[in-house]
Amino acid sequence: MTQTGSVRRITVLAAFLVALIASLLTPGRAAAASLQEVTGFGTNPGALKMFRYVPDGLPAGRPVVVVLHGCTQNAAGYGGGSGWLQLADRWGFSVVLPQQQSANNATSCFNWFQSGDTARGQGEAASIAQMTDRQLADVSGDPARVYVTGLSAGGAMTAVMMAAYPERFAAGGVVAGLPYGCAQAAGSPYVCMYVGATQSPQQWGDRVRAARPGYAGPWPTLAVVHGTADYTVRPVNMTDLTEQWTDVHGADGTADVSDTVAGYPHQVFRDPAGRAVVETYSVTGMGHGQPVDPGSGAEQCGTAGAYALDVNLCAAYRLGRGWGLG
Repeated sequence: MTQTGSVRRITVLAAFLVALIASLLTPGRAAAASLQEVTGFGTNPGALKMFRYVPDGLPAGRPVVVVLHGCTQNAAGYGGGSGWLQLADRWGFSVVLPQQQSANNATSCFNWFQSGDTARGQGEAASIAQMTDRQLADVSGDPARVYVTGLSAGGAMTAVMMAAYPERFAAGGVVAGLPYGCAQAAGSPYVCMYVGATQSPQQWGDRVRAARPGYAGPWPTLAVVHGTADYTVRPVNMTDLTEQWTDVHGADGTADVSDTVAGYPHQVFRDPAGRAVVETYSVTGMGHGQPVDPGSGAEQCGTAGAYALDVNLCAAYRLGRGWGLG
């Protein structure tokens, strides 16, 4: 190497180091946001843990999304793998991530089938409601734009929160989950998961209405995502969720829109006023898990892994867009 080349290389390296040091010393430079555990968020009758994710510099008045993991999962793994934390940074909202404890359930499932954990003011449902209130207060979130979603047992608990605390949530997204009151209707959580419960749309709706006596609405809207090859929570549960929440909203059982999204069947059900109140995504050939679509594209999110299935559709993106988050 010539002397001139050596000098040029040293000059470029020095300039790079100066720029790097300057960036590190710039006043107000924030570290990347990370998951934070929150304690003392209420009486916590369900003995759950609370985690949250707040993007750096998030302004007041932004939406809040409550994200509920599935069995054998935890808050951090599901929040990251599903794509919700990625979208929080992209679109600007905060995330509440309740976490089950093994003392409550040996496989870390939320207890969606226990009446003491699914009734308003009791157990795990009350703990999640307290977390939501704490988050709204801490980040000055928009109480009119609070959403809840989850996978499997977390999806079933999503339906619980929509039924027991309908005034807190604008919408819910159930991924491979079950309708509210399914274990009681079927006589067993396993019958509900593997076979389904025999209920009419009105009977399903009555279970929701009984969860919040005297409540006249508005009720949260619902989006459901389910794989057609799911043998852990059978796809009949998506049908039952659709019947339950169309009845709650006074909509008929006939889809007003039937098309495809990313090649998968998609339906929209509207109430008598023409408002979309239930939306379904039937992911052909997918087993039990959260649909993800890893990559850097505008519609991509999530990371493939256990119960996070790369099917070229990111459920979190579809739910978030439907809720007007991005």
